[in-house]
Amino acid sequence: MAPNIKENEIYNEQFTKKQEDQTTPRKYIIVYPMVLIMAYWHIGALYGLYLMCFNSVKWATLLLNFLFYMATCWGIGAGTHRLFCHRAYKAKLPLQVLLMLFHTLGCQSTVINWARDHRLHHKYTDTDADPYNSKRGFFYSHIGWLLVKKHPELIEKGKIIDLSDLYDNPVLQFQKKYYVALSLSLAFVLPSLIPVIFWQETLINSYHVTLFRIVIGSHFVFSINSVAHMFGNKPYDKDISPTTNVPLAVLTFGEGYHNYHHVFPFDYRTSELGNNYLNFSTKFIDFCAWIGWAYDLKYVSDNIIENRAKKTGDGSDLWGRVPTKIKG
Repeated sequence: MAPNIKENEIYNEQFTKKQEDQTTPRKYIIVYPMVLIMAYWHIGALYGLYLMCFNSVKWATLLLNFLFYMATCWGIGAGTHRLFCHRAYKAKLPLQVLLMLFHTLGCQSTVINWARDHRLHHKYTDTDADPYNSKRGFFYSHIGWLLVKKHPELIEKGKIIDLSDLYDNPVLQFQKKYYVALSLSLAFVLPSLIPVIFWQETLINSYHVTLFRIVIGSHFVFSINSVAHMFGNKPYDKDISPTTNVPLAVLTFGEGYHNYHHVFPFDYRTSELGNNYLNFSTKFIDFCAWIGWAYDLKYVSDNIIENRAKKTGDGSDLWGRVPTKIKG
């Protein structure tokens, strides 16, 4: 059975409104507990990298962590980003639960908090109300925003942005209520103990490889806010900061086509090449649609994509062809 793909109607303008640069000078107030947590994570991750290179970490442990990373990419990319934040498709309960659990593997706060920040990012891009405002520099948009107190404008806008659909979702409410226990269990304890129990890996090896997975996976996600706002092409809108960065799309299983995504945030593929081999999150959604767990997949028609590129793009042609039309 082919995926249930249908043409999208006009999406809520709160996710497409273009913002003027409203970045003002500010004094940063450092959140020291977060700095200490991040420092510990990174030191542990570096030790995990050392163990992988010089301490004979077993291949099964590496494979397990890669699979956990893949699941995390689907949880954040296909789940939190495309489903819960942008409502680019609909999902039945089993898929919602699965994606919530996959998201939790990455230890990147709750789905509600993640989606709230991302909705603010789209509505107030590169302003004081943008959580990871790229106008404040690479480090700030990458990870610095997590290490300082929020800008007052961001706090105010965060109070009024519509999150009713997220708070009305029992799956997300469950995660929010039990997030600490879920995150510790799924992100740390489970992937650390499985290698010890099933193939006699040392706990030191498995735990620090787990830390490496979480940290490197977080940096790949953070790069969407930093790298993909500073380096790359702008095929669809040359006047906004988001870019198309293909290497980043590969590393994140399809989330690097950021210029396209900011122009068409409702497209479940996050790129006009949604069904190609570089976009495994789209493949995952298509598979879920095939088994009936995902439906009402929204996408942009080829002629709209092509016309927008001609009208406002920078003229770059990464693929040398008109996007292939998706067949339902």
